Amino acid sequence: MADPVPRRRAALFASPPQRVCLLRLSAIGDVCHAIALLRVLQRAWPETRFTWIVGKPEAQLLTLVDGVEVIPFDKRAGLGAIRELGSRLGTRRFDLLLMLQVALRASLLSALIPARVKLGFDRARALEGQWLFSTAKIAPREREHVLDAVLGFAAACGVADRAPRWDVALPESATHYGERLIPNGAPPTLAISPCSSVHTRDWLPERYAAVADYAAERHGMRVILCGGPSAEERAQGAAIERAARSPLVNQIGRDTLPEMLGLLARAAALVCPDSGPAHMATMVGTPVICLHATSNPARTGPYRSRAFCVDRFGDAARKFRGRSLDEMPWPDRIEQAGVMELISVSDATERLDALLGSRA
Repeated sequence: MADPVPRRRAALFASPPQRVCLLRLSAIGDVCHAIALLRVLQRAWPETRFTWIVGKPEAQLLTLVDGVEVIPFDKRAGLGAIRELGSRLGTRRFDLLLMLQVALRASLLSALIPARVKLGFDRARALEGQWLFSTAKIAPREREHVLDAVLGFAAACGVADRAPRWDVALPESATHYGERLIPNGAPPTLAISPCSSVHTRDWLPERYAAVADYAAERHGMRVILCGGPSAEERAQGAAIERAARSPLVNQIGRDTLPEMLGLLARAAALVCPDSGPAHMATMVGTPVICLHATSNPARTGPYRSRAFCVDRFGDAARKFRGRSLDEMPWPDRIEQAGVMELISVSDATERLDALLGSRA
């Protein structure tokens, strides 16, 4: 008779590997998760040498992380980027390649990186054919947070202490930027990062403005807008400024990623959609009120602030898919116009009240 209890998988390494390469090109939130994995491995393997191949914009974040060689990869440069990567790697061979991205581009790139073990996701999660490029897989898991899935790579390597920590060191320029905008003795500051990389995840500017007014009038907070330099983000910031009754500071497009971390580190809280800044704030210990209707916060929400997320994903599933929350496939998002309108101003202000009450 077969044993009903599944056998525990043997760890890939009995002793720490000497050279490890992480392959995670983008996006900002996923790079934040992978930094937590790197820190877990660095604690377990203090003598191991780490290399990370990462997208050029996201490489800014890795300037804050010690103990890792960073190789930026500019995917827009085509074959030139591949040649540059080959030149940087030279004749090196890694003991372990961590294939943290399932996109086909990353899998094709993994074929060019010499490694004794190429560790990827389990068959069910190795989308876009990643399973064809890996030589080992992490253990299958269902319905877990994206960060927990990433930490499954440490579990496959036999690392027991997988508590996520980021331990980023902000440069003086980022620290001074945050101190200038939120000086010592200033009232508590609410940061609002209104945009994501996908327009359908963005909330309405007049509702952000209403939350800003509520924070100022009810809680005596200062409000700072932050975000990237794209035309869409600048337009959203300007629309929030026009709709708000209370004065606010608009810093959208005026900082680098490290400087934005310096700002977030001093903020009392961040309000944002499902986006990279939610996970950047988590890195520096700032609580996040994340607005979820297009995605499930149990899967993609800010790891340490899920209790403060606005969660309308179940409502979106019923309205736009005709399904209950339990019937939705775990990785699915609902990326279509009108989804974020399910989130009301009171949804966000109630979470702000709860967050500030818990801190008190």
